Amino acid sequence: MNSADDVFQLSAHFSGHVQGVGFRYATKQLAKGFDVTGYVRNLADGRVELEAEGSEGECRRFLKEIESELDSYIRKTECREGKGARLHTQFSIK
Repeated sequence: MNSADDVFQLSAHFSGHVQGVGFRYATKQLAKGFDVTGYVRNLADGRVELEAEGSEGECRRFLKEIESELDSYIRKTECREGKGARLHTQFSIK
């Protein structure tokens, strides 16, 4: 069921000291340098969730930039990848 309209989707969960430190704002600022859409939001369990979509290369570079720039806050990153219909038109904080 792969369609020409399918887009690469990356989902990541960051754990560590990632809430209350400007993590979401910094991630949104970093997104401006990449051709990605999606969102970043806090989760009730203390983690931060990232959903990014675009080309596979852009999404992977975006994730690496987040991990590099915000390394002092991140203890662990869990990722999931796939393809599907585009769900977002911009990158936002939820």
